[in-house]
Amino acid sequence: MLHARRLMGFLLVALMALPFVAVDLFGQAKDDKTKNDPAKTDTKKDTSKEKKDTSKEKKDTPKEKDTPKEKDTPKEKDTPKEKDAGGKVALAWKFKPFYQTMTTTTDQKMKVMSNDVTQKQTQTFYFSWTPIKEEGDKVILEQKILGVKMDIDIGGSPIRYDSTAPGANNANNPLGQFFQALNNSTFTVTLDRKTYKVLKIDGRDEFVKKLVNANKQMQPLLNKILSEEALREMAEPTFAVIPSEGAVEIGKTWKKATTLDMGPIGKYTNEYTYKYEGADATNKNLDKIGIDTKLTYLPPEKASESAGGLPFRIKAAKLESKNSKGTVLFNREKGRVEKSTTSIDLNGTLDIEIGGQLTSVTLSQSQSTEVTSSDTNPVETKPADTKSSEPKQPGK
Repeated sequence: MLHARRLMGFLLVALMALPFVAVDLFGQAKDDKTKNDPAKTDTKKDTSKEKKDTSKEKKDTPKEKDTPKEKDTPKEKDTPKEKDAGGKVALAWKFKPFYQTMTTTTDQKMKVMSNDVTQKQTQTFYFSWTPIKEEGDKVILEQKILGVKMDIDIGGSPIRYDSTAPGANNANNPLGQFFQALNNSTFTVTLDRKTYKVLKIDGRDEFVKKLVNANKQMQPLLNKILSEEALREMAEPTFAVIPSEGAVEIGKTWKKATTLDMGPIGKYTNEYTYKYEGADATNKNLDKIGIDTKLTYLPPEKASESAGGLPFRIKAAKLESKNSKGTVLFNREKGRVEKSTTSIDLNGTLDIEIGGQLTSVTLSQSQSTEVTSSDTNPVETKPADTKSSEPKQPGK
């Protein structure tokens, strides 16, 4: 029983990564062969709906005092018109300051050495995105984690953390310091504004240092799974939902792929098929994009990468994704993703070696994620703390 509990504890570390990487919310733009060869689909044009959607853009002038200002933000040069002569809809980011709230719910069942372990977790992250400057085809943005909420139940043992309401946290939360280290972390992201590919991300060293200070035993693992490449892969989905060519018509599909190598935890590959479905039924100002996702997990390739400070090695795995579905609502007026919802089931087995003993683990997991964007800070703060939670403005 002690062996099983110890194994479960470290499997939690490995599998807790799934809410961050198994369901990439918008997909990453890769230099794959499908980029310029979308699947052929029926592209009947509904001209009556298109005419209704061609409303003039209104300037976004939020009145809330904690709303990000747009002073000195990059100009919207080369932004395509909403419709071209062929009746296609042009989707393009406008790179204005905005906030995001991302909530992921995971229900997980594992059987280890005849022991059933159930894990339920809900994670909420609050982000701010602020354009800093534009250099040719590149735009530089600042991403900041404004708040973190965790509600985890492992076999009836709850772990809670809420940076927005410290009094609600468990007094003896063993992961409290680790979660706290996530809060207020800042990254600088350099993005290709035409392909939406993340070219560079700064802030990684300081981020890892904060996490290591909270749990020094995790340093070898964190150095491997939080590489600069991995952080680029995690940041890119925010912007890469729309095709690089921008213009789409109803029924058009396009494909994108991503690979995230997390060293001793293994490698995750996602294949996405997107389909433009036209204006949203409940809000004609939003464009609806459907998503079908195929997730593939591969165990570590090299034996030397099967350690990373972990007392177990993932020797083999056969995990299959099912029932994947998702929807993105893109706001052309504001030039951003307004809302996205995704869900996916993951089932299969893993062969784990610990202390020279091979153990089979059966995994069944359901996961759903919702992301919403806003002009105002979603984290409640006291008046004295308002400035510290606002995205920095260029030149300040």
